Amino acid sequence: MQPQIDYYFDAQSPFVYLGHALLLEIAAKAGAVIHYRPVKLGPVFAASGAKPLAERAQSRRDYRLLELSRWSKKRGRPLNLQPQYFPVDSTLVNRCIVALQMGGEDASTFVDRVLTACWNEEQNLADPELIRDRLVSCGFDADRVLEQANSQAVEEQYQRDTDQAVALGMLGAPAYFVDGEQFWGQDRLELLEDKLAELA
Repeated sequence: MQPQIDYYFDAQSPFVYLGHALLLEIAAKAGAVIHYRPVKLGPVFAASGAKPLAERAQSRRDYRLLELSRWSKKRGRPLNLQPQYFPVDSTLVNRCIVALQMGGEDASTFVDRVLTACWNEEQNLADPELIRDRLVSCGFDADRVLEQANSQAVEEQYQRDTDQAVALGMLGAPAYFVDGEQFWGQDRLELLEDKLAELA
């Protein structure tokens, strides 16, 4: 059976951006299936004891920027450390990813393009026209996906994925789950790769 990766994240996280391309490489190498599960980070943070960025001590915020700079170089992913449009409401873009997943579509390229829009192109992920443009660039029917994204069915799935993330003990974004085991943070991707090799 193909290995399964449950990929819990928020589409505006810089650490999701830094790790996304490598995740795709690792999954392809292992023949693994990725299940895209965007979540609402508020409940995840509340359950795990984490604080939103604005509420963290200045020393932690400073170190976050240092880590982002280091990992940008390590992963070869150009990154604007303090983009103009961050944080924003990522609800619509997250729901579009949920809609694609529910429809059996491959969301990988869309996820990469919206992450890149925020962290490398100074674009606003809360802008429906940006989301529409990125959907079209990936070959999707943007009107259909946006309509589905605003449906009750998608909202219910979005909430279920959030509730499941909390139940699983998700600590922050991104979190990858394989065979019931959590790998929190893009800096754990090499360990995720080791786990997939064990399951082969």
